[in-house]
Amino acid sequence: MGRAVRIGEPGVLAVVEEEVGGLGWGEALVAVAWAGICGSDLEVFQGTRPAEFVRYPVVPGHEWSGTVVRVGDGADPELVGRKVVGEGFRNCGRCTACREGDTSLCSAGYDETGFTQPGAWADHLKLPARLLHPLPDEADLRAAALLEPAACMASAVLKADLRVGESVAVIGGGTLGLLATQLLAAAGAGHLVVVDPRADRAEPAKACGATDFRAPDELDGGFDVVLEAAGASGTGRLAVRSTRRGGRTVLTGIAPEEHEPLAPADLVGAAVTVHTVFGASTSAWAHAVRAFATGHLDPAPLITHEFVLDDAEQALRALADRSVPTGKVLLHP
Repeated sequence: MGRAVRIGEPGVLAVVEEEVGGLGWGEALVAVAWAGICGSDLEVFQGTRPAEFVRYPVVPGHEWSGTVVRVGDGADPELVGRKVVGEGFRNCGRCTACREGDTSLCSAGYDETGFTQPGAWADHLKLPARLLHPLPDEADLRAAALLEPAACMASAVLKADLRVGESVAVIGGGTLGLLATQLLAAAGAGHLVVVDPRADRAEPAKACGATDFRAPDELDGGFDVVLEAAGASGTGRLAVRSTRRGGRTVLTGIAPEEHEPLAPADLVGAAVTVHTVFGASTSAWAHAVRAFATGHLDPAPLITHEFVLDDAEQALRALADRSVPTGKVLLHP
């Protein structure tokens, strides 16, 4: 038996006992060390996540780290005892998108740990072993719990196709933006600016490799690459307008409400190449894990709050409280 945090329906959360059960073909059982909480988990609790991207009742937790304790038939027995993180998308591995490496675009339909499948807000997590990414033995599992959002930002960085020395702006100084900043700095960005309306994010941004910090109304444009990681109204339009003609813009955020939408004329006139990101492919995961393992990515300073499983609802309230500066919130068994 083990404990899990179950959201039965929007607003209804309970810590329950769950049977671990047996393992199917190719599955692994992971003892969860740490699990992250992000805005999409808050949406699940509040009932604002689009219906096609959640299935109640659900055990949340798509950001996590842990240690493999058991594997089923067909899974690599060498995984037992290894520290790991794992991909969330339950891709089919057979469709054209999967075979081309775009596993987050699997044509089999949306199916993701923590949203449609039981997640890591629990003592144990069961998932296909092929989705696991082993970590070095000395890896900090607390920091590794942020490798899922880091993989999403790795996807954006890879699409940006950064050349060494190019100028870059990252719009959004939250967890996602700062993870992207670290990856862009490691990739050789020249002038690297983080853009955010909150002045208290300037110091963390520079600690993550930014060479400058500006408020949105101070942004003068002309960047080779602009990566949008804010997901607020108008940030997509700001990203395009801040990119030089012929430059590259990568959009990752989804605004709850959009009052300043992008118009086709914004794109045509700017002659920019726009990329979008939905989740992280296997190659993006490999990029993030490699950066973490070699010390080029350090998510630990972004963690500000830690709660035990029994206090999951309190943790969600901490994330929702906009009156107090909050970085990454973690749960642990």
